Amino acid sequence: MSNVFTEVTDLIKHNLRTSGIYIAFIAIVVIFTITTGGTLLNPENVTNLVLQNAHILIMALGMILMIVGGHIDLSVGSVLAFASAVSAVLVIRMGMPWWVGITAAIITGILVGVWQGFWVAYVGIPAFIVTLAGMLLFRGLTWLVLDNVSLSPFPRGYREVASGFIPSVLGEITVGQGQGLKSVAQTVDIFTLLIGVVAVIGLIAAAWRSRRARLGYNQPVESMALFVIKLVVLSAVILAFAWAMAYNRGFPIVLIIVAVLILVYNVVTNRTVFGRHVYAVGGNLSAARLSGVNVRSTNFWIMTNMGFLTGVAAAVFSARSNGAQPGMGNMFELDVIAACFIGGASTMGGVGRVGGALVGGLVMAVISNGMQLMGVPQSAQQIIKGLVLLLAVAFDIYNKRRAGATR
Repeated sequence: MSNVFTEVTDLIKHNLRTSGIYIAFIAIVVIFTITTGGTLLNPENVTNLVLQNAHILIMALGMILMIVGGHIDLSVGSVLAFASAVSAVLVIRMGMPWWVGITAAIITGILVGVWQGFWVAYVGIPAFIVTLAGMLLFRGLTWLVLDNVSLSPFPRGYREVASGFIPSVLGEITVGQGQGLKSVAQTVDIFTLLIGVVAVIGLIAAAWRSRRARLGYNQPVESMALFVIKLVVLSAVILAFAWAMAYNRGFPIVLIIVAVLILVYNVVTNRTVFGRHVYAVGGNLSAARLSGVNVRSTNFWIMTNMGFLTGVAAAVFSARSNGAQPGMGNMFELDVIAACFIGGASTMGGVGRVGGALVGGLVMAVISNGMQLMGVPQSAQQIIKGLVLLLAVAFDIYNKRRAGATR
């Protein structure tokens, strides 16, 4: 047991950037669970956390590539509003099918990404300036497209993208029966539980394959005992999450969208040439050029990808909001950028992972949700979010200085 404890301590010490966010996330969940009297982990609230923050997690997948590549995007809130406005005009005002609106939102995001990518990659204007201009430009276009009025509601098919659930194709099981004349049986969706079990099996298989690969290359790995403990903890979290959703309303459709994007971008960042080029450009631009990396093309596709994911997020958020408003998406860039930095991305580029950005997004989601449940004023919520972002960046700088001192 002492050996396992020593390994855990060493793991945290040498991987503080990665380990710290997971420890912080667990601590934040525990704190808000206590302060809200357990409401935070209520099955209905867990499902609402997914539905309410799916758009932030989707955009964080694009923002992490932006930051790793040495850029930042300040326009995501305005672009989301613009894409939502285009979708609303087509579906609500012009009466087109709901899927046309979804497609239009995504295409609008891609076109915006191409536009901003051109200025960054081929004209050479820093992404900070281009997206700052985009923040103003696309907010103005949103007002113009909507004629400065809100549009709602969307048809049911559109709303189902963000608020719908997979039907109980495998049926339900009864887990409890209340007491009294108005008692209602509590049921659990079998399909959602099955998805949770499949996710655990996939996690174990991927972890085992990764461990064997590292051993094959004579790379250091943790002991079998620590390996098993990690898998047990992660599996328990996944199953608890699946149980909460199954107990409430079942498996959200939007979670399928988020899960597919997570899997795709994990592959993109870890197993593709483009992913390696993004890390190379952000880590050392001069070395990347000397190595033959097409920096212009890489930057262009980073920006285009951000536009694509913002378009997807626009479709999800407008479906959740059941309409489009001139002021929608305001300050979303704070939550998205904060998610990446809290999740371990470096302010200097070249460092950051999809998993870290997602956990960072969940940290922001739990903080916001927890404070809302506690009745904390909106002004105080903004102050706390700002302080969390500041501390995350300060932690990044501290890590760099400590690493430099040990060399």
